[in-house]
Order: sequence, then C-alpha cells, then structure tokens
Amino acid sequence: MFASPSLETAPQPLAAASGEAVILARTPDDKAMLRAAVELTRDLAEAKPSVFWPDMLASALTGYGALAGAILVRNAWAAAALGVLAALALYRALLFIHELSHIHKNALPGFRLGWNLLVGIPLLTPSFMYEGVHPLHHARTRYGTVEDPEYLPLALMKPWSLPVFLLTALLLPVALLVRSAVLVPLGAVIPPLRRLVWARASALAINPAFRRRPPEGEFARLVLWQEAGAAGWAWFLLGWSATHGWRPLLIGIAVIALGAVLNQARTLVAHLWENEGEAMTVTGQYLDSVNVPPPGWATALWAPVGLRYHALHHLLPSVPYHALGEAHRRLTAELGQGSTYDKSSYAGLFPLLGRLVRSTMRKRSGSQRPSAT
Repeated sequence: MFASPSLETAPQPLAAASGEAVILARTPDDKAMLRAAVELTRDLAEAKPSVFWPDMLASALTGYGALAGAILVRNAWAAAALGVLAALALYRALLFIHELSHIHKNALPGFRLGWNLLVGIPLLTPSFMYEGVHPLHHARTRYGTVEDPEYLPLALMKPWSLPVFLLTALLLPVALLVRSAVLVPLGAVIPPLRRLVWARASALAINPAFRRRPPEGEFARLVLWQEAGAAGWAWFLLGWSATHGWRPLLIGIAVIALGAVLNQARTLVAHLWENEGEAMTVTGQYLDSVNVPPPGWATALWAPVGLRYHALHHLLPSVPYHALGEAHRRLTAELGQGSTYDKSSYAGLFPLLGRLVRSTMRKRSGSQRPSAT
C-alpha cells in the first residue's frame, strides 16, 4: 500500500509451470457464496460516526502523545517502548485512508476533512494519495492485471524480491518528505515535473507500471489544498528542525518507518499473489485474498481497521470496517467449514509469510502450489 518500487528495481517474476498462473483466474464463481454475502449483510452497510470518530481520534491522539514521549524522555528503553506504541497507534490512524477510499463523500460529514487535518497532512499522506487509486484494485476486470495499482505476482517472483519489497518501506518517510518539501513546490513552477510527480509519485501503489491520470473537477480542487497543506507542513518541519535540532524529526521518521514496514508486511499477506495478469472471477479474487479472523489478538495490531478481513472486504467493499466481524460471523454460520468462503481464512501473519516464502523458493517445474485451505 505504501511504496512503489521503481521500474529499474522492480522484482521480476519467475516463469510459472504450465497452467499454474491461471488456476485462480479460471475459478468459477461460487454463486451461493456471492448471494449469501449480499443477502446476509444488507443491514451492515452504514458507516457509523459513533465508531469512526472516536476510533480515529483515540488512535491519532495516542500516537502523537506516545511520539512526544519518545522525543522527550531520555531513557532509551522507555523511548523505544513509546516509539513502538506511537508507530502502532499512528499506523492504525493512518489506515483510515482505506475507509475514506470506499465511503461515499457524504456518508460521514466532516470526517474526510478532520482526518486529513489531524492525520493525513501531518503524516504527509493526504487522502488523495489513495482516493481514486484503491477503487481500481477492486474493479472487476482490473484486479490482478497490469492495470491494478496494488498487485504484483509476488508468489511467482524470486526469493530476494520479498526482503527488497519489505525493506523499501523504510525509505517511505524520507520519500514523502522530499516529495512534499521539494518536488511539489518545484512542480508548481515546472509543469513537466508536476506531471511526472503526479503520474509516478502521488499514489499509494505497489505496481511500478501504474501511471496516475491527471485529477479533474472537484477532485483536482481537493488535491490542490491537500498538496498545499502537506508542502507547508513539510517546510515547517524542516525549518523548525534546522533551528531547534533534528532529533525530534529523526525520531518521527523512525516511528513512521516502523509503521510503514509493518504495513508492508501486512501487504505481503493481504493476498496470495498467485495471479499473473489474467482477469479473474469474483470468487477467484476472493480466494487470492486473505482473512485472518479471531481468536488471534495480534492480528488487530498488524491488520487494524478491518483489514484482518481482507478477503471478505473484496466480496463486500462497501461494508465499513466495524461491520466486517459481524459479516464474517454470519457468513461462516451460513456457509460452514469447508465452504469456498472458509478457504480464505488463515491462522496468522507468520504462517502466511512462510507460505509466500516457500512459494518463491519452490521449483516451478512440475510443482504444485500450496492449497488455499
């Protein structure tokens, strides 16, 4: 979700064994599952302000408070613990950008503005960086293809691709700072640079082939004020640091980098990444995606704001994060163990990472992919 590798450094896929790359693409739709997903969740589509606002505000305030503590305390262990808490809380607050890319602009009055002022602009990740981008990932004919900004066939790539993919997230805070403080202001007076920055460095995407189209109409006006706000904040951070010392900014960069790496690890297990460019059925897309349902408590830390139900989200992208747990319970009760719905449920982060690593190391000649169960 965070950083896109360059074309020059993008991992290259291995050649797939005959027929392997299109297994999920040719999966027929499970109409009973799709029908149940719609019929059993009709009452869960409302985004509730009473959930969104307290959750976002508590996450952001906890994160900023812990970050201030990490900057101010002199005990290294206490600072490290506060830094980890800040990273987790700000990571959760930042991931509301995913919800903003799905909810209707009138669904939560003031929430988009409030989130941008409190989270998006201070973290140099305004909502325009995901709005208009993430919906392409859900488009029926784009998912898993070269036109999907959030898909790479990672399971088919070479083993070194995974650590490269993960560690590039460490560069994200500095890249965002350079973008807002340098590239955006220069682009205001150099149109070719502005077009390049928009096309290549204005989306939270992982597909290096993705090029973003110029914004239009109301969205262009939204981009303008968000870019101006992020640029002004970036210049304030640099100016204050130059006159008062760089330690607070460096600690902030470290905290955001930790959250970025955590998100990149989550991205590695959000899908099975087994499609090699074929258009997929809805059921194929679901089976290429991952749920990590309870009872595991740690999942709420690395996949917050409903992202532990990522496969279910691909079935029901309009259902808000706070209702996905109930939707999962209803569908599990209705469809039962061993159903197509059940096949996208996994035990946790490390088993999924292990599965992905084994997939990249497996010899393609005559081998079988791991089952989806």
